[in-house]
Amino acid sequence: MSPSNPSVPTPDQPKRVEVAVGIVLRQHEGQEQFLLGSRPQGKPYAGYWEFPGGKIEAGESVEEALRREFEEELGITIGAAEIWRVTEHDYEHALVRLHWCKVRDWQGEFEMREGQQVAWQSLQTTVTPILPGAYPVLEALAQEQA
Repeated sequence: MSPSNPSVPTPDQPKRVEVAVGIVLRQHEGQEQFLLGSRPQGKPYAGYWEFPGGKIEAGESVEEALRREFEEELGITIGAAEIWRVTEHDYEHALVRLHWCKVRDWQGEFEMREGQQVAWQSLQTTVTPILPGAYPVLEALAQEQA
């Protein structure tokens, strides 16, 4: 970032992108599961699996961005969502700050509005590859369940 304005990237630094991410949780057969979705074609890391969410637009709170993204991409309305943790991942195209929220309450049927797939997973994930920025959160979820 430039010394005079830390929010303006210099030519040798990637732009920072703020992202709201939802960890949609459910109990299934006595086990906690979370929802992962595949990244659609045409986006960086197409085909990788990720937790649903998206960019925070100007003037939006994390919760507002998450509500908008879930409705736009999955066709569901979520209940309360509070930030659980914040991580950063330096991808080739951007430095991404991820605002992780646990979501246990939602209404509606899942509609994959961007052509993505979704899968309920446990900590022994069966889908691959998983977006690199998700691994610290998978580890944190494992520690909580230990």
